[in-house]
Amino acid sequence: MTRPRRYGDAGQAFPIYITVVAGLLFLAFAYLAVGQAAAHRNGAQTAADAAALAAAQDRRDQLTGAWVENLLDPTKWKAIFDGAAEGLDDSCWRAQQLAARNDAAVQGCKQDGLLGYTVEVETTDTVGESIVPGTENMKSKETATAVIDPRCTFDPLAEDAPEGTLPLLTCTDGKWELDPEDPEELLPKPEDLFDVHLSD
Repeated sequence: MTRPRRYGDAGQAFPIYITVVAGLLFLAFAYLAVGQAAAHRNGAQTAADAAALAAAQDRRDQLTGAWVENLLDPTKWKAIFDGAAEGLDDSCWRAQQLAARNDAAVQGCKQDGLLGYTVEVETTDTVGESIVPGTENMKSKETATAVIDPRCTFDPLAEDAPEGTLPLLTCTDGKWELDPEDPEELLPKPEDLFDVHLSD
């Protein structure tokens, strides 16, 4: 009878079991580290998206203000809807504000053409300690671009149009007949005039 051999086999299997368990634990920690880094990058992308949208929305609001200011001068409307209004301020301050609210700092902000902003942010916190060396000092950087699309069109007035006549404003959500006698009544809002969205 060789029954004691059975215990010898069990003794040989124990180190293999320990090795397998250790390998599985390492993989688990590695997957956790990867997930931790991915979540951190997602947070950075969220901050970049919010910052770019905020800058573009501020630009949209300024364009709307310029349109209202020049409401009775339709010759300036096209330039305004093209984003070329005069006297507009830079909108990167809004990008910085929104980035800070999302635990990030703006590394770069620039106007992308006349109707858009591109923003790069870096997280203010790090990925944190993990099984992967260096993550305790690693920050995430992401970039986003937001664009402004005019939602309205209009036909230039005929040369024989009565003085003070305003063009019919045709927008995505309807038409606006503006009354020159009371031009500020029921004016379209910024979101009626312009659409702001992230660039694909």
